[in-house]
Amino acid sequence: MSILLKTHLTRNVSRNIPATLYVGSSARYYATQQQQQQQQQQQQQQQHRKLPVDFSAIESKWQTRWRENAKIPKPVDASKPNYYTLSMFPYPSGMLHMGHVRVYAISDTIQRFRKMYGYNVLHPMGWDAFGLPAENAAIERGIHPSEWTTKNIAIMKEQMSKLCIDFDWSKELATCDPEYYQWTQYIFLELYNAGLAYQKEAVVNWDPVDKTVLANEQVDPEGKSWRSGALVERKKLKQWFFKVTEFADDLLKDIDRLDNWPDRVKQMQRNWIGKSTGAEFEFSISSVETKEPIKVFTSRPDTIYGVQYLVLGPEHPLVNKATLPKEQADSVLGFVEDLKKKQNMDEAEENKKGVFTGLYAKNPFTKEDIPVYVAPYVLSDYGTGAVMGVPAHDKRDFEFCKVNNVVDQVRFVVAPAIREVGQPLDHSSPYTAQGILTEASGPYQGMKSGAAGKAILKEAQKMGVGHPATQFRLKDWLLSRQRYWGAPIPVIHCPACKVVPVPKEDLPVHLPLDVEFSGKGQSPLAGREDWVNCQCPKCQGPAKRETDTMDTFVDSSWYFMRFTDPHNKTLPFDPVKASALLPVDIYIGGVEHAILHLLYSRFITKALLKQGAFNEASEKKPGHGEPFNVLLTQGMVHGRTFKDPKTQRFLKPEEVDASDYANPKMISTGETPLISFEKMSKSKYNGVDPVHVVNECGVDATRLHILYKAPPSEVLEWEDSSIIGMQRWLAKVLKMSQSLPTGSAPLLPVMNDMTKDEREMYRVTNQTIKQVTDTLTSNYSFNTAISDLIKLSNHVSSSATTVEPTSPVYQHAVQSLVKMMAPMTPAMSEECWEAATHHTCSSSSVFDESWPTFDAAALEKSELDCIIQINGKTRSSITIPKELLGNTAEIERRVRASDAGKKWISDKPIRKLIVAKKGELINFVL
Repeated sequence: MSILLKTHLTRNVSRNIPATLYVGSSARYYATQQQQQQQQQQQQQQQHRKLPVDFSAIESKWQTRWRENAKIPKPVDASKPNYYTLSMFPYPSGMLHMGHVRVYAISDTIQRFRKMYGYNVLHPMGWDAFGLPAENAAIERGIHPSEWTTKNIAIMKEQMSKLCIDFDWSKELATCDPEYYQWTQYIFLELYNAGLAYQKEAVVNWDPVDKTVLANEQVDPEGKSWRSGALVERKKLKQWFFKVTEFADDLLKDIDRLDNWPDRVKQMQRNWIGKSTGAEFEFSISSVETKEPIKVFTSRPDTIYGVQYLVLGPEHPLVNKATLPKEQADSVLGFVEDLKKKQNMDEAEENKKGVFTGLYAKNPFTKEDIPVYVAPYVLSDYGTGAVMGVPAHDKRDFEFCKVNNVVDQVRFVVAPAIREVGQPLDHSSPYTAQGILTEASGPYQGMKSGAAGKAILKEAQKMGVGHPATQFRLKDWLLSRQRYWGAPIPVIHCPACKVVPVPKEDLPVHLPLDVEFSGKGQSPLAGREDWVNCQCPKCQGPAKRETDTMDTFVDSSWYFMRFTDPHNKTLPFDPVKASALLPVDIYIGGVEHAILHLLYSRFITKALLKQGAFNEASEKKPGHGEPFNVLLTQGMVHGRTFKDPKTQRFLKPEEVDASDYANPKMISTGETPLISFEKMSKSKYNGVDPVHVVNECGVDATRLHILYKAPPSEVLEWEDSSIIGMQRWLAKVLKMSQSLPTGSAPLLPVMNDMTKDEREMYRVTNQTIKQVTDTLTSNYSFNTAISDLIKLSNHVSSSATTVEPTSPVYQHAVQSLVKMMAPMTPAMSEECWEAATHHTCSSSSVFDESWPTFDAAALEKSELDCIIQINGKTRSSITIPKELLGNTAEIERRVRASDAGKKWISDKPIRKLIVAKKGELINFVL
């Protein structure tokens, strides 16, 4: 880490960082969570005291031992395959929440399993440390972003240490560290030299609160900033872009290679890339002498005869004083100027308003002059910046036409394929589906939409007014940010040489630490003249540095590559090391990153692969520069929320008596509040401090509870009243482990030498091994795996009278159980393993053991529970040895001898005996 970060971390890290280190709202939030939990904790404390196990002491014991053992590095076994487990690195906010605990519990379980399963595992952790929150904190609280960030990192590391997460901290990185952002700048230059980074003037989304540019993806459907919530404005600025569209086709088609990604994430990516095929038509300007016609893309060339007007975006080149008719110019330009003061709300009524330009264009097929309008819903950077208005067959065009009184009569050129003869068309609303072309389509009347579109396009090519075209919704990545706390863009602007990249040997371009924060106007970097003013590397003349910084998504779009070689001083990462570990085998994080982060990561990986930064190992999937093999998107954690039934106001913890978990009461009135589970937030007073839960209930019980409550992809409704069940189960397994006799366990006997009960215990053990192994290697349904382990423990304990702890089969079952629960409950499993094997050596660990393997031959039952039917009706059941399945005479004899047989068969003759479902169903036909 850099000297700056090391200094802050050294100063702030301690074994117990007090809550007072939380700054501002974090402190208030932390205090609120403590108050909220006190009532439930009082109820639970009595239950916890009754437990015969001191979970805290056991966890402290093993955490101490792990730290001691970690001082002795273990050599990497080159004969083992590699496995890269990664959870999305967090922003250092200063406080872990339950969502963090969930994702880390999942990743830690997977990586511990893979180690035991025979892999060299990489499981690193770092910090997504640049960004607006730290800079806003500097403005609001008078604390430097570097100090805010490093203090929060120290706090969160301390919190993480309590969760028994086995991160490889030797690989730690922080994106605000010059040793990291040097290589972010290096990658920018690589893309610039490859023609994939460029600067242009563009209309941008401007956040008036955070004073910075936002990418389209960072503006929600209501036109609000994803971060500040402010209504976004439109501005024209010179900005830096990455040419993501260069890879649009690859990004789209390679989605089909992502077999281990959730379908909904893949569909979100497809929709965002948004490939459309169709035609581009040219409409010549009737009223202005110009060589450039208006170009318009459409996915429905069959509707060309229905084009009754054109609409230009406010930034279209024709929208200027020199081109517009004099009598219209002022009103049009005034309309455009007013738009800059309004927000880009797609569904707003304002967005349907337009202004007539005074220009007319000629429809190349109908030959009629049609009016040209300007409206805000047409984006200058989408397609050609112009759209054709077909009000009869497009909902938005229909509404625009109506609001602006564009035409007297809407022309329908496509009709439903199936309608009664003579039935009039419904002209009260647009018909948007494909169908049969009407008489208004001239020579194409009667043709189906698909065939007509092809014919019209072919004719347009002959006429020289159109051609086939493909368009993507995906736009180039706008990465400029007019803020301070980010990686400086490594570019110098020279009056003579124009844009000059910083030589790679001069990287990093350091972010100066002594700047002033006002939160208004230009970036603090622009005010540092001694930093801005520099020498041009090309002509040695006076020049100025770029004062924009990079979008923090640039940092996070390649960090998983740096983890493969985090201390490299000459390259972002060694190609050999990266090639051996990439793609990431399993990536765990929230579905909220399904578009931005994942799409940008895919782009950067493909771009760097093309530049030869690394190679792809042939055995690694999915290939083609895809960064992540398996994507596991965990659901959010929701907290229990109370509302006043009359006012719908969220109630604070101190306003509710929750001592009776099932029947909470409002303290002021005694009424029952409305109860729901909602996303944890300060405003709903339903957050939970995970550190306090861990201190109260134990790490392993908390981890088990999180993994058991819901499958990873689903929402987890957090309530800790049932953690007691997990605590009791862990205590039960410890007791079983302690019951094993001292001395080495004797070898397992062959199955033929086992007693009936041993054989069944051996079968259940092997069945559990198979099921849990399948879960941890494929579907990651941890709740199912835990359920299987509980069933195994119940079977072992219930069989203790017939299979004693001295039995090798019993010992094998318990030891297999402990090994399988180890990835989920590391500290308690270590304690159980020590008890089960009677090891006292401090270096002994269950994680040094190999994952148990199952015996396929043992999975089959020696006896079958058969349902007995008489004439097709179920009457009873019977257990028979499996070897009797082919002996129908013996089956009949046993059934006749049973109580049910005596009642329902007696001495009646059997006409037919049917054995079905591999012996599980036997039907007697009398």
